[in-house]
Amino acid sequence: MAEERIVHCVKLDKDLPGLAKPPIPGETGQMVFDNVSKEAFKMFLDYFKMVINEYRLDLTSPESDKIFEDQMKEFFFGKGGKLPEQYRPEN
Repeated sequence: MAEERIVHCVKLDKDLPGLAKPPIPGETGQMVFDNVSKEAFKMFLDYFKMVINEYRLDLTSPESDKIFEDQMKEFFFGKGGKLPEQYRPEN
């Protein structure tokens, strides 16, 4: 088994296992691959599911790909992705 790649995660501010490959093509995907842990990426996916439901995004639309990338940039490299005030996480 290949050894896991360790990155210093920008979201969690610690050294953790990184993703196996960039999550999307292009510069943003490479930035996430280089700077985000698997654990933080899972947090983002959970967050993005909420965004999909909140804004009723059509995942077959090219606009939703752009929203995904923009949200990813904001979540990891911006202010952190803001949850709607009425959002309550499921336990």
